Amino acid sequence: MPSVEVLHILVVDDEPLVCETVKMLLMSDGHKVETATSGREALALLDKGTFDLITIDYALPVMKGDELAAAIKARLPNQPIVIISASAEMLQFSGNPLVGAYFILSKPFSPEGLREAIAETVRRG
Repeated sequence: MPSVEVLHILVVDDEPLVCETVKMLLMSDGHKVETATSGREALALLDKGTFDLITIDYALPVMKGDELAAAIKARLPNQPIVIISASAEMLQFSGNPLVGAYFILSKPFSPEGLREAIAETVRRG
């Protein structure tokens, strides 16, 4: 497991079970984790505090993950973001890079894959 400092992480996914599973994994690694099930909820949490890293599911309803990432980057240009997508390879090679995403992680992902994405994103930040 890559060594990563303790981070305050926001997990954004419209599936509550995914949010809770990722939250439990990250908390077991010592991180402080909050969750949001929509773009609007995530932006409201950002109004209340700061996060070292945000993971965003690409396939959010209403406000897609790339739209949320762009909205976050408009407010916080240096905010580290990981996009999680079932079609990560397609997004990476589409010629339309995701604004502000430091890392695109494929679904389904392993705990090790998530840890590596976080470590790489923190290194880039």
